[in-house]
Parts: sequence; C-alpha cells; structure tokens
Amino acid sequence: MSAMLVFLAVIAAIATWWLARHGIASKPWLEVGNTDVGDTSHFEVAKMPVAKVGLGVFLAVVGALFTLFVSAYLMRVDTRDWWALPVPRLLYVNTGILFLSSVCLHWAKVEALRVRREGLRTALLATFATALAFVTGQVFAWQQLVAAGYTLTDDAAASFFYVITGMHGLHILGGMVALVRTARLAWGDGPVNGKLRLNVELCAIYWHFMLAVWLVLLALFAGWASNFVDICRQLLQ
Repeated sequence: MSAMLVFLAVIAAIATWWLARHGIASKPWLEVGNTDVGDTSHFEVAKMPVAKVGLGVFLAVVGALFTLFVSAYLMRVDTRDWWALPVPRLLYVNTGILFLSSVCLHWAKVEALRVRREGLRTALLATFATALAFVTGQVFAWQQLVAAGYTLTDDAAASFFYVITGMHGLHILGGMVALVRTARLAWGDGPVNGKLRLNVELCAIYWHFMLAVWLVLLALFAGWASNFVDICRQLLQ
C-alpha cells in the first residue's frame, strides 16, 4: 500500500508539473497581438498547448493505470505462494530496441523543427520499424515462457507478467497508429507546417513516456525494484 501511495504521488507531481509548464493557467484573452478576424494564425497557436495538455492528462491516466498494476504486483509478491518468474533475456534486447525507437522519434522531432522532410520521413520509418521489432520481440519472449511451461493460468507471477506486458504492448500499438497518421502527413504534398511538427512532438512525448514505463516494468520483473520498495516503506513508517 505504501508503494502505491508513493507511485501515485509521483504521478500527481508529474501531472501538476506538466499542466503548469504548458500553460493551463494562461489567459489568452490578455495576449497582445493582431485580432483581425481574417487572421487565423493565432488560432493555430492556441491549439498547441491544448493538445499537449490533453496528452498530459491522458498520460497521467495511463501512468495511474500502470501504477495500480505495479502496486498489485508488489502486494502479491510478498505472499507465500508466489513463485518468481524467470525473466527472458530477450526482454533486455527488446529494451534496447525500444530505447532506439525513442531516439529515432526524437530525431524525427529535430528534423521536423528544421523543416527537413526527407530526414523526417527516414526518422519516422526507423521509428515504426523499431517499434514493430519491439512488439515482435515481446511476442517471442512470451513464446519462450510458454515453451518453458509458464502459461497465463500457470501461476500468479506468470499472469501478472502477461497482463502487464500485454497492456504495455497495446499502448505501443496505439502509438504506432498515431505514428502512421503522422507519417501520412509527412508524405503529403503540403509543407512541414505547425500541425505536422506538433504531431511529431506529441508522438515523441508519448514514446518517451512509454519507454520510461517499460523501464519501470523491467525493473519490477527483474527484482530491481525491491530495494526501492523497502526504502519507500521505511520513509512512510
């Protein structure tokens, strides 16, 4: 329970920082500038923080969801009938692939800011390819565990592993859908405008977040989080 409170506090702090950073308390009606009805440029600027705040709220919800999974895992792992699940080595390879995918999307963001369409297209293709490789690698890791006799209904540890990693994989697939929509804009005939740059930036933020979530999950499955949990319990006593 103490670990859950710490995780929720961290999520709340991140959400508060996000909303403060992207101007949730800003007052656009006090902005000084051209208010000509025929000039719609200020409307495009106003949409950008709204989209970022919306993504921030969504990521806070996703973070809370995974926090509940982590909390349930940590509470269950202390029971006597818990049998540790061997972590497939392929997970470490998949972690490197997901990290590379996040780097590629950051590259895409830089290319979009510099208005270099060809570099942007290459970076988006590299991101999609590495994301697909990560999801495929996760499936292979599942197959290795099943072949070793660890099925979904075998024990609690296996059930938690499949459910949590499956939920993370679904979020990666959802990000890939958004990535495809962004790539369609990049392959269009129009210029690298603010809408395209915003879409790339939102995808990058989402990708970095899912990488951070995966690193936490990997630490959980590998047992590295035990010391952190012990420290949290001592602080809350």
